[in-house]
Amino acid sequence: MVALEFIEELHIFKDFAADELNKLLDFCSVEDYQIGESLFLEEDLAKDMWIIMTGIVELRFEMPNTKPTTNESTLSSHHNDIPESQVFGWSCFIPPYQMRLSAYCTSRRCQALKIDATRLNNLMMQDTAIGYKIMRYLVQVVGYRFKQMQEEVGKFIGINMMNSW
Repeated sequence: MVALEFIEELHIFKDFAADELNKLLDFCSVEDYQIGESLFLEEDLAKDMWIIMTGIVELRFEMPNTKPTTNESTLSSHHNDIPESQVFGWSCFIPPYQMRLSAYCTSRRCQALKIDATRLNNLMMQDTAIGYKIMRYLVQVVGYRFKQMQEEVGKFIGINMMNSW
């Protein structure tokens, strides 16, 4: 079980009362990783929501029949400096509940909070105030990721335009 003090500082939980946070503690765990280790792989069952606490995690796509992924296949980078960047693994809320990307620790060490999705979903259905707060935050996360994608597409288009001159 994770201590209340450990999660109350996380941006996703800033609007939560202590009694609401206490409902989450039983199904949270802290995981430590070293550089190069995977937190989960593309197509794994999405059983957890993740929050990066320290270090950097990159989400990458896996190329079929190739070597292990590198930073060239990175779609997004997650660290605790940007609040909307902290949360990942939200595939646990969307059918078919499979991870769309792989997650790798890319800093020397990283620490992530892992929240059991089944128990979190049940809590969100039972306590709709908690469910609303979490989903409201996840919409911000999705918006942030969409903005990241727009910037990458813009760079790609710009590079292609310059190379075609």
